[in-house]
Amino acid sequence: MPKWLDTAVFYEIYPQSFQDTNADGIGDIPGIIRRLDYIRELGCNALWLNPCFESPFNDAGYDVADYKKVAPRYGTNDDLVRLFTEAHKRNMRVILDLVPGHTSSAHPWFRESMKPEPNEYSHRYIWTDSIWKDVENVSSVSGSLRGISSRDGSCALNFFTSQPALNYGFAHPSEPWQLPADSPEALATREAMKDVMRFWLGLGCDGFRVDMAFSLVKNDPEQKKTIELWQDFRHFLDTDYPDAAFLSEWGDPAKALLAGFHMDFLLHVGPSHYPELFRTENPYFSHKGTGDASKFVAYYEQARKTSGGKGLICIPSGNHDMCRIARHLDIQERKRAFAFLLSMPGAPFIYYGDEIGLRHVENLVSVEGGYDRTGARTPMQWDTSPNAGFSTAAPEKLYIRQDSSPDRPVAEKERATTDSLYAEVRRLIALRLEHEPLQNNADIKFLSGHEKGSPLVYLRSGVSGKILCAFNPSPKAATVKTPALSPQATLYQQGDAATLSGGILSLPAGSATFIQVD
Repeated sequence: MPKWLDTAVFYEIYPQSFQDTNADGIGDIPGIIRRLDYIRELGCNALWLNPCFESPFNDAGYDVADYKKVAPRYGTNDDLVRLFTEAHKRNMRVILDLVPGHTSSAHPWFRESMKPEPNEYSHRYIWTDSIWKDVENVSSVSGSLRGISSRDGSCALNFFTSQPALNYGFAHPSEPWQLPADSPEALATREAMKDVMRFWLGLGCDGFRVDMAFSLVKNDPEQKKTIELWQDFRHFLDTDYPDAAFLSEWGDPAKALLAGFHMDFLLHVGPSHYPELFRTENPYFSHKGTGDASKFVAYYEQARKTSGGKGLICIPSGNHDMCRIARHLDIQERKRAFAFLLSMPGAPFIYYGDEIGLRHVENLVSVEGGYDRTGARTPMQWDTSPNAGFSTAAPEKLYIRQDSSPDRPVAEKERATTDSLYAEVRRLIALRLEHEPLQNNADIKFLSGHEKGSPLVYLRSGVSGKILCAFNPSPKAATVKTPALSPQATLYQQGDAATLSGGILSLPAGSATFIQVD
């Protein structure tokens, strides 16, 4: 694993919503460069950029039309290289979003594959052998494009209608048009994607977050062939780019880390129970104290066990696919949630604006395929100037409407207020970077949290010591039995501090405490 991942704290940037510098109402790469010092001041030392490549933007850039060209609305390839350079000057890393499972139907590869004459790209996508045969009962396929060209056959879709699925083969082919995962045509698709990775890594990119990493090989119920595919990619990176980070959108750390990824996200969908902490009508970190963290704890412990403790299980504050954390938690509750996020193993990910309390803007018309996600993708709010400092364009030109509330949070005020959410997040990041037992690779053992309603208590153990992290969002005080631990110092507290004596941890109501122990 690249050494820099040991202490990485990521900031996710949705490029079109971060900072506009040319008054077109859409964020751009020069805007990201302009705000690098803000991100570094917060304490984040790594960036994840959502797709910034040429695209018709039917799915916000996850429909790529040219993997090697920055979308003109964001700038140029030179601008992206300058972002790499400026980030590196600040000891920051930049990973890009790689979308290997599908392209836009506007991609030149797809245009070539539509031709009836056999060519290099005829099998770059998954086509049936007859227009009368749909793509049915195939995993990770959401339908097909039919009757769109003179080529006979129907083309599989990975998600939206404009996203034809790239062909990495089938684990269990059952039709003549279903190629094996080790066929020359499927291997050629792999090599094409390695070429994309090679292109950006050669220009200074520090790695990739891989979209829908679990979906590439079709009809692969145990995902063995998909795991083999990514192990091949990992070998490529280890050989040619050993310092590059490799992060998956898989949502199953046991499989993702076995597949060779350095990191895997816990997702808001799937078995992780991660949303039950922050994003339900009754979240664990609510002050009501009626939420349940036990299913999350059970899943997390099993995931660490099955992955052998290798690799990083990452828990984001949010991302572009889920509602804002502010929808279900007030400011004090979010402070406790961030104390949890920034004291857990794995590389933390902060979604732009979560650090200042950006709200989920309700009832927006879908923009660029966002649908119910659109309200989590609104422009960043920097100051009290028009458009909250995001853009000098007329408000109606902003590609997504901003929060129009008079009390909308802005970074300028958050940074100037000592007890703000921003100040708390900054303090927590600094604490994490100062104390190795709180960092990405240090061990964890849950001492409480296995039962509904119980406090969440875990011991972080590193090479330099141990830190006990204790959370009691409930309005009632609680106690937890602990192993024989000797308290040395209280490193952090929200509300009244928990105390440790004689193997009993006493947790005040509505508290979060980090205690350095022997």
